[in-house]
Amino acid sequence: MSNIENKVVESLFSMQDLDYKRFHAKLIPNVNEELVIGVRTPQLRKYAKDFAKTDEAKEFIKMLPHKYYEENNLHGFILEQIKDYDECIAEVERFLPYVDNWATCDMMAPKVFKKNLPKLLEKVKVWIKSDDTYTIRFAIEMLMKYFLDDAFHVIYPEMVAKVKSDEYYVNMMIAWYFATALAKQYDLILPFIENKELDKWTHNKAIQKAIESRRITQEQKDYLRTLKIK
Repeated sequence: MSNIENKVVESLFSMQDLDYKRFHAKLIPNVNEELVIGVRTPQLRKYAKDFAKTDEAKEFIKMLPHKYYEENNLHGFILEQIKDYDECIAEVERFLPYVDNWATCDMMAPKVFKKNLPKLLEKVKVWIKSDDTYTIRFAIEMLMKYFLDDAFHVIYPEMVAKVKSDEYYVNMMIAWYFATALAKQYDLILPFIENKELDKWTHNKAIQKAIESRRITQEQKDYLRTLKIK
């Protein structure tokens, strides 16, 4: 472990909360609990914001793979601060193969992406066809985060519906995408549910999550219940 890595790990352990570690480790069962330090996300984000301004941070993100879960999250938070789109996307693509859990994947949302949606979309089209669970999940997350409002087009849910996977964390993201899409683009998304374009588990999970949403009307919820696959 390099001096920079040692320094980072020492800083992370100085913020350790053992109760939080035990709680959070249960949420990411595919990550070895011994590799979870137990740093609360607001603290880690604050640390990342200051650390990202240093030359050491530029060296740290070159050091892959990392050992600890929080190191990966820190890495993702540093990437969020990169202001040049091309540099940011290159670093994201270098990091994605090392993302090994849903939480690290979902926490990462580089600010510069929002200003470069056409370029981002071209990358999403590549990522969504990946063989890697969390690269696919990240692609769908980007479509959910940036392409369900003013930038929406029906071809995007079509892209998501075409994803076929046995991976729980991919299918859960697909369900989450369609539940969110129902809340934002109900009339255009409903046919995907009516026509049963998703597998049974993902279809029913999308309906469940939509029904739990406060953005879906009671009338819509009642109708969605009738579309569950038994």
